[in-house]
Amino acid sequence: MRVSIPMSVALLLASWPAATQQTGPLAQVERGRWELRAPNGAAIGAVCLGDPTLLAQPFNAPHPCSSEILGVNDHVVTVGFVCPGMGRGRADLRVETPRLVQIDSQGISNGTPFALRAQARKTGPC
Repeated sequence: MRVSIPMSVALLLASWPAATQQTGPLAQVERGRWELRAPNGAAIGAVCLGDPTLLAQPFNAPHPCSSEILGVNDHVVTVGFVCPGMGRGRADLRVETPRLVQIDSQGISNGTPFALRAQARKTGPC
């Protein structure tokens, strides 16, 4: 089952602190205002992004989560995350350009399974 991120949840990502260190392709991702869209082009929401790994865990914002880089190749970073009492999941973040990231995420949020495919595109400054 594929679901999209509710606008209110996506906007909460903006309040999360930025990470101090990025890995591989995520290091080139630009910070700023990003728009998220479903594969059919429907708008999901917008975020003010400081830490690109947060794109991996949209359903658990703004709860404190720990994340771990599980794998890195030339264009894809696989991120695992755990949000105590809220959920866990795994996502592949494919960096196409510093302003375009494809998200393929799945996991459990509030006891409910989710699967998400979305495109994140930088639209400007926050």
